[in-house]
Amino acid sequence: MNGFWENVLVDTAARYSVVILCTIVFLAIFELVTSYKNWEEIRKGNLAVAMATGGKIFGIATIFRYSIEHNDTLLISIAWGTVGFVLLLLGYFIFEFLTPTMKIDEEIGKGNKAVGLISMIISIGLSFIIGASII
Repeated sequence: MNGFWENVLVDTAARYSVVILCTIVFLAIFELVTSYKNWEEIRKGNLAVAMATGGKIFGIATIFRYSIEHNDTLLISIAWGTVGFVLLLLGYFIFEFLTPTMKIDEEIGKGNKAVGLISMIISIGLSFIIGASII
């Protein structure tokens, strides 16, 4: 059975499946902390929400990319990916805190594309910083 888990195709399928599952869970957590419903707003054509959500998806994927690259086992990759996600989520709250003149969450929900774009860029940028820190 050891040879089975050492097969590159099995390892790739396992990592792929786990990252997809983690992405779904992490996006559900993001949905819980925002005042809007991501997929409902995207269905309505809210481009700001789509950009912010896309940035989060890209950010999560980038963090897992680094996590997989730097760790041999699936469990350690998941652990570092989870740590990275928590830091990305923290970055979201810091962005909200550092802009007291407007409510980022509300602006994205209302369709403010400029705020959605900045949110996307912050998620992408932070994911590279977080990913580079993963050992």
